Amino acid sequence: MKPQSRQWPFRNLHQFVTELERIGELKRVKVEVDPVLEVSEIVQRVVRQGGPAVLFERPRGSDFPLVMNLFGSMKRIELALGRHPEEIGEELIRTVQDLNPPSLKGLWRARRLLWRSLFMRPRVVSSAPVQEIVHAPDLTQLPILKCWPRDGGRFITFGTVLTQDPVSGRRNLAIYRLHVYSKDMTGMHWQSMKGGRGHYYEAERRGQPLEVAVVLGGDPLLMLCSVLPLPEDVDEIAFAGFLRGAATPMVRGRTINMLVPAEAEFILEGIVPPGERRLEGPFGDHFGHYSEAAEFPVFRIRCITRRRHALYPATVVGKPPQEDKYMGLAAGAMIGPLIKLVNPNIVDLHAYVGAGFHNLLGVSLKERHPKEVLKTALSLLGTGQLSLTKVMVLVGEDVNPASFTALLRELWFRFNPEEHMLLLPIAPLDTLDFTSFTMHVGSKLIMDATGEFVTRDEPPRAVGDLRALDARIRTYKLLDGGFLVIGVEREPREVLAGLLKRRDLGPVKFIVAVSADVDVEDEENLLWGIFTRFDPARDMMFETMRFIGARPVYGGRIAIDATWKPGYPLPLEMDEEIINKVNRRWAEYWQDARE
Repeated sequence: MKPQSRQWPFRNLHQFVTELERIGELKRVKVEVDPVLEVSEIVQRVVRQGGPAVLFERPRGSDFPLVMNLFGSMKRIELALGRHPEEIGEELIRTVQDLNPPSLKGLWRARRLLWRSLFMRPRVVSSAPVQEIVHAPDLTQLPILKCWPRDGGRFITFGTVLTQDPVSGRRNLAIYRLHVYSKDMTGMHWQSMKGGRGHYYEAERRGQPLEVAVVLGGDPLLMLCSVLPLPEDVDEIAFAGFLRGAATPMVRGRTINMLVPAEAEFILEGIVPPGERRLEGPFGDHFGHYSEAAEFPVFRIRCITRRRHALYPATVVGKPPQEDKYMGLAAGAMIGPLIKLVNPNIVDLHAYVGAGFHNLLGVSLKERHPKEVLKTALSLLGTGQLSLTKVMVLVGEDVNPASFTALLRELWFRFNPEEHMLLLPIAPLDTLDFTSFTMHVGSKLIMDATGEFVTRDEPPRAVGDLRALDARIRTYKLLDGGFLVIGVEREPREVLAGLLKRRDLGPVKFIVAVSADVDVEDEENLLWGIFTRFDPARDMMFETMRFIGARPVYGGRIAIDATWKPGYPLPLEMDEEIINKVNRRWAEYWQDARE
């Protein structure tokens, strides 16, 4: 089918898949493939090659086709949204500016956006494609993935979880991991600082079960809205109606007192009982390691409703880059500009994909008042999912925060740890972060490189042969800004302590130790290897440290032990047998998909 409008190009996933195939952005795999590991290895290769969406027609053990990598390029995301995500962000901030202060001229300029706000309330329908078939729950019929060899089982990777606050009735739609325990029960991996977790908190403290609908598929715009870091009380379904200029059609659930998206592929209806926990995991996650098994709530499924010819959507979660790279970039482009409403001195901000998004945030901003940049940094650390940021680098308004090289150069010229660093030893962290060895809690680091020059000397361009200084150094690379990365074989703390003391090392400012599995020549892999593997309070070392009263004061060079440490979960690696299997079958997968 052809797209219907610029605001709502596709009513459902089938229309989107049809269009992707028409324009060469989707390939079919007609041979049987195994959702256990084989599919994961195939799709990762496709993503890293910049390839298309993939429709697996014959996933082993299921009659439902499996569609993946739907949003693994900005082109497909732009198609799903009907325009580039940056246009959405710019339009939202421009409209707020037009209406502040209110004026007839501003209202006229904002008229189209104000008109679209009429579609934020869902349109309730009496019948829906997603309820063409209703049956007892049996998850064994679905092509549910097992992504990594040490995963605790199969899990639903692209289930958007719909909940309502039992007090206010406000909705939340977001993606949470669903570990499959049986044909009618999964885990509910509600992470820290997420809306669904808040709704369950309110229900559980009242001793009530929380009704839940897990939505599989739907119109692609709604699927993308489920990953947006919207404020907790903003309804993603209403926001989708606003963006598309057409109300989201919703139908009453069959066994729950909730409205559910009418155009979805599947709806899993059920409850999360109060007080019930079960061991969930381990699973490979987007930090590139296995998150440890832990106790989480349980989702008990009452029934499954679906389309007659339903597609099962899924994604691979693992070491970047994965499909979520593009979804994260789109979310930042759409929602990032709204941060400026609370902090108008922010020029731009960028969460780094390779670092797992939460682990490194670059912010460019103006300082209109004394220490305003620090006030802004603290404000960001109290804002929604930005509160999970681990390392924040502040730079001036003319600096591109999306350039890691630019961040390093500004740190060279304008940063010293004594005056421009704030270390928060105890703070909330992402549920998946393991570096502090305590779930949900760790340290945060703010580095302010917005002020006056601390040096005008150019950073070093070379260092001597470090392997001659210490045989434990396997490889090394000097990045811009005097940022020296070393790959070490063993005893990284001893190696770093020795280098901190060396006068013949040259004017390097940072020395960062990484493990042997990190490619120092690949920036995205290097960011992963550094920022997912260190806790600032635990793993930073300084050339000098002293106290002035109760205040710790740091000076000189900074060393960071970003190596994998005993007690960390293992990094993700595919079984050699699966790699060889996919190598053998690679041409077979695509033999009927060639143009």
